[in-house]
Parts: sequence; structure tokens; C-alpha cells
Amino acid sequence: MNIEILIAAIKMVFIFAWTLTIAALMTWVERRGSGLIQNRLGPNRVGPFGLFQPLADAIKFFFKEDLIPLAADKILFLAAPFIFGLTAFAAYAVIPFGDKIVINGREIFLQVADVNIGFLYVLGLSSLAVYGLVIGGWASNNKYSTLGALRSTAQMVSYEVPIGLSLLAAVMVYSTFSLREIAEAQTGTILGFLPKWGIFLQPLGFLVYLVAAFAEANRLPFDLPETESEIVAGYHTEYGSMKLGLYLFGEYVNMYVLSAMITTVYLGSWHLPWIDLSQYLPPLLYGIVSFLIFFAKVAFFLWLFVWIRWTLPRFRWDQVMGLGWKALIPLALFNILITALVIQLTS
Repeated sequence: MNIEILIAAIKMVFIFAWTLTIAALMTWVERRGSGLIQNRLGPNRVGPFGLFQPLADAIKFFFKEDLIPLAADKILFLAAPFIFGLTAFAAYAVIPFGDKIVINGREIFLQVADVNIGFLYVLGLSSLAVYGLVIGGWASNNKYSTLGALRSTAQMVSYEVPIGLSLLAAVMVYSTFSLREIAEAQTGTILGFLPKWGIFLQPLGFLVYLVAAFAEANRLPFDLPETESEIVAGYHTEYGSMKLGLYLFGEYVNMYVLSAMITTVYLGSWHLPWIDLSQYLPPLLYGIVSFLIFFAKVAFFLWLFVWIRWTLPRFRWDQVMGLGWKALIPLALFNILITALVIQLTS
């Protein structure tokens, strides 16, 4: 077997296993975090500190009876969770999760695929994810599921516009669609002391992307597609067993991808401020440390998703749509205009 194909296969298996582990761990973090915020214990029975609770949940999902409503469109009903889960997992393929490691003189970049349109690839897959929600809600033939599917369509399509516009401004700054090149460009400083990170070069774009990311992930205060107090569970009301598990895992994987995108574009990716670790660490150790730095930044945003969920109340539907179309999109367009003017004046 060609060594390059073998390396690519190893990276794919590692990323799939790592992402699946993080998604499972986030179910525990979600519960323990809500317990911490609400002054209660959270899961504490299955394993030390309840750490084996995700494993118990997975076993429960696998062995629960798999029911399909009589009036449902069976083929689409079965396909929808896989569409949603597959798009969430596939989006991470182009995101660099570290710099590189060197083994026997061979450089191995910590990224499954370094494509020159990585930015467009992630946006395209995030656009396809909404089909998993819409198809699942419609195929269930349930009025609550259909309403949740319609809400998810309007919300995700609306908030993909500010996400795309905010990232477009970052592309204007870095002059590339490659996520690795964007990450590598965030070295050095600006104004003599600030790290040359996207959050300092594009503060307004970062704010727009961060808010829109919560809506894209269907997280509170933007969880209108599955509001329990209004439409039971929205698009996945009729789902159970592992099909429901795919929807829930897909949501956490989507959170992980969005957090990784924020880290890559706006938070310096694997770089630390004011220090170049590659000058002080052996190549193999540096690659491992760069991965850990990247994941530490991603972990912060994953915790932010949990923190916001158990802190802010849910918005009304008109507020969700108004924020997207009347606030975030105009701000994103204004940010593009300012970015273009600054680039023109400084070139």
C-alpha cells in the first residue's frame, strides 16, 4: 500500500474516533455543567464522577426497540439521521487540528485533507446538514415534527448567510480559502504587541460568527426547531433508539466543528501568543503539543456552548429571525465594507 494512502487512512480513523469520543464526552459535560450551574450533582452513579454515563447511554440506544410510525415515509425516515450525522462528521476533514509531526524525516500534517477551498467545503456541508432535519421532520408525518423541520429550515438557512459573510471578510484579510494557510498566517504580532489572530484583525466578524454559530447548532437561545415546551422535540419527536442517538451525536459533532472553525479562523489555531514553540521543542513533541493547544481552544468554545445554554432564556421566533436578518447580516456586510476599505488604504 502506498505510504501516503496509509497515512491518510490513519488520520481519518483517528479523527473519526477522536470526534466520536468528544461528542460522547460532551453529553457528560452537558449534564455535569448544567448540574454545576443549577447547584446540583448531575450524573454521578455510572463510573467515577459519572464518566461512564455516555457509555451507558450508547448501550441503551443500541438495545432500545426501534419503532417506525405507520404513517411515516420509511425510507426517508431511516435516511434522515444518517444524512445529518454524515455531514457533521465529514465537515471536520479539512480543518487542521495541529501543525505537523515529523517521523523518520517525513512531515505529516495534522489535517486529513488540505484542499484549497476548505472554507467553501465546510460551508457546503453545513448547508447540506439542514436536509437531515427537514427530511426527518417531514418523513415522520407528525405535525410537531413538521413544524420543527420548517423552523430548522428557516433558522439554519438564515444564519448561514451571516456565517458565510463573516468568513468572507476573513478570506479577504488572508487572501486564501485554505484553512491551513489561514492558520499559518496567524503568526507574529500586529501593532507591536497583539497576536496576529483573526479575533484582533476581524473583531466584528468574530462576534457575528460566534452568535450565528449558536443558531447554526440549534443551541439555546436558538433551539426553536426542538423547543420541548412548544413542539415536544421538534423534528426528532418520532425518533428513538440509535436513530435519535445519531441526531444527538450529530448536534455535538456540529458544535465541535463550529468550535474548531472559530479556533482556526479567529483564535490562532495551534499558535500561542508571542512564542513560537517549534523553535524550542523537538519536531514530534511540537506536533503533539500543537494538537493539544488547538484542542484546548476548541474545548473553551465547547464549554461556552454549554454555559450559554444553561444561562440564557430561549428567544421568541420573531426575535430569532429579526436578529439574523436585521442585525447580523447588516453587521456582516458592514464588516466586509470596512475590511475592503482598510485593505485598499493599506495596500
